[in-house]
Amino acid sequence: MTISAHQRRLRQEDTAPATHRWRVTPWLFLLPALAVIVLLVLVPFLNTLRLAFTDSTLLRSGEFTGWDNFRRMFADERFGTALLNSTLYTVCVVPLMVALPLVLASLLSGAGRLMGFFRTTMYLPVIMSPVVVGLIWTNMLDKRGLVNELLGTLKAVAEPVPFLTDRWLLLFSAMFVTVWMGLGYYMVIYLAALANIDPSLYDAAAMDGAGPVRTFLNVTVPGVRSTMGLIGVLSSVAAFRVFGEIYVLTDGTGGVGGGDLTMTMLIQREGTGLQARTGYAGAISLVMFVILGGLLIAQLVLQRRQRTS
Repeated sequence: MTISAHQRRLRQEDTAPATHRWRVTPWLFLLPALAVIVLLVLVPFLNTLRLAFTDSTLLRSGEFTGWDNFRRMFADERFGTALLNSTLYTVCVVPLMVALPLVLASLLSGAGRLMGFFRTTMYLPVIMSPVVVGLIWTNMLDKRGLVNELLGTLKAVAEPVPFLTDRWLLLFSAMFVTVWMGLGYYMVIYLAALANIDPSLYDAAAMDGAGPVRTFLNVTVPGVRSTMGLIGVLSSVAAFRVFGEIYVLTDGTGGVGGGDLTMTMLIQREGTGLQARTGYAGAISLVMFVILGGLLIAQLVLQRRQRTS
């Protein structure tokens, strides 16, 4: 039986509204999320971009000043200190965040209640507030804190170690706190990646007589290489944007003479308060955005080259 042209036209007219609805329906589900992204991400970013080229303050909108904020910023000694501290923070923290959770996940990847207990214990710092963690370590690293008391009892030091007053010791103490807080989070990501490695690879390594270290380097590490790249990206952004740990350890001062200021702390200091220079803070934020964007692009290019090779 053949279908007449009139019937085909009627069928097309019936299916056209349904096809149109199916094209529109996904966007209706995405609309709330898109609205949140536009209002809370895109609009603030565009406003920051505008402020970066003005002399705006908290109480006045300001006027267009071109590149003046950026010239002032690169001549500002505090900006150089903050950039150095944030860069050093990233360089020191990221390798530890990539390597230590992997070792920890490998040790705790077995089954059993004891392994579950240790995994839960290692994850506890992740769910704790950075402020609470900072206060705990502030008391522990104080000159009369637990760490110095323990070192004094063991006769390891003659005088209390200035963990919270020396510029470099304070910075490295904050790095230690950051690593301590992030170990459990990245460990969970590695545990999921380890579960996807073919167990026969470990059996083959055991038959070849490979020990734990050799098995780890030749089977585990290649099996989670893509996950290592992901964690490298996540930890790089988090380390460069560090705020809570140093803010609490320094009681909001940025260390003696502001020697431990980071980029985010400098933005917070310049962009808040009655004397806030929102235009200058916007310029620092824009430079930080460019640095993080370049860092992410470099890491993605490096990962792509590793995959192709």
